[in-house]
Amino acid sequence: MFVSLHQQNPPRFPMNSEPGRNFYFILIPIMPKNYTKPPISISEQILTLKERGLVIDDIPFAEKTLGEISYFRFAAYLRPMENDKVTHHFKINSTFENAVQLYNFDSELRKIIFNALQHIEVAIRAKVIQNFSINYGPFWFMDEKLFRDKEKYTDNYNSIIREIKRSKEDFIIEHFTKYDQPSYPPAWKTIELCSFGTLSKLYYNFSDNKIKKKIAHQFNLPNHVVLESWLRSFTLLRNYCAHHARLWNRLFNASPQLNVKLRGQWIVNQEINPNKLYALLCCIVYCLDTLVLSKANEFKKDLKMLFTTYKSVDTNAMGFTKEWEREPLFRT
Repeated sequence: MFVSLHQQNPPRFPMNSEPGRNFYFILIPIMPKNYTKPPISISEQILTLKERGLVIDDIPFAEKTLGEISYFRFAAYLRPMENDKVTHHFKINSTFENAVQLYNFDSELRKIIFNALQHIEVAIRAKVIQNFSINYGPFWFMDEKLFRDKEKYTDNYNSIIREIKRSKEDFIIEHFTKYDQPSYPPAWKTIELCSFGTLSKLYYNFSDNKIKKKIAHQFNLPNHVVLESWLRSFTLLRNYCAHHARLWNRLFNASPQLNVKLRGQWIVNQEINPNKLYALLCCIVYCLDTLVLSKANEFKKDLKMLFTTYKSVDTNAMGFTKEWEREPLFRT
C-alpha cells in the first residue's frame, strides 16, 4: 500500500536528538510508475550516444563492443564523462574508446583480485577444517549445539547438504561407495565443497571464540571479530568478481573493521574510506603477507603494473590515497 502525497499525517522518524531538541525526517512514498521504455537496437544505442555528444570514431568497433557488452553494463563506464546526469550529455572530447579503456581496466582488476582472494579462501578453509575438527571431531558441522544462532545454523547446514548432494567430486563419490554412516562425509571432505560465503558464515556462527581467535591470530589479526568482518567483505568482493560486476567507483555495502591495532605491516595513512575498494585491497595484502604460498609480492606488482598500463584511470574513485604505492604494506 502506498501513502498519498496528500496524507494528513505521514510517518515521522527521528534522525538525531540533542537535549531539548528533536529532529525528524518525514517519509513520503513515491507512487510507482509503469516502465514504458522500449528496447532499442545497437545502432540506435550508438546514435543516442552520439546525439549526447560522445565521440565515436570507429562505428563497427562500437557495434561489436555493445554486441558483446550490454549497453546497461557499459553505461556505468560512460557516466564519469557525463556533463549532465539528468540529460546524460557528455563533456567535450569524451570518447567511446575512453569508456572501453575503463571497462578493460576493471576487467583486468577483477582477475587480479579474484586470484588473490582464492589464496585467502583456501587458507581460511584449511584453518577452519583443521582447528574445528581437532577440537570437536570430524562431524562438528552437523552439531547444532556448537553454533550460536540456530536459524543461521540451519541455513548453513542445508546449504552444505545441497552442495554434497549435487557434487560430482571423485572424493565424495568414493566416500559414499565405502561408507553410509554417518549420513555425510567428515568435515575435511564436506567443507571443501562450501562456497566462500558459507565458509564465512560457519566461522561467524561458531560458538567457540577461543578457537576462532586462534585462527584470527594465524592471519596476524587481533581477534575473531576483525576476521569476521574481513571475511564478510572478502566474500562480497569475491562475488562481485565472479559475476563480472564493476569494481571501479563502487561503494561497497559491507566494510572491513579497520579501527584496530594490527600486529603486522599496515598502511601509514589510515584516513581512508572503509567502503571503497582500496580499503579491501589493503586487507587482502595484509592477509596474503601471512601466507607462505600466497605470492603476495606478485599481487602487489600486478596491481602497480595495472595502474601503470591504465594511467588515465581515476584511482580516487576507488578510495586510493595519493601515495599508496609508497606505503610499507605495498612494498615488494
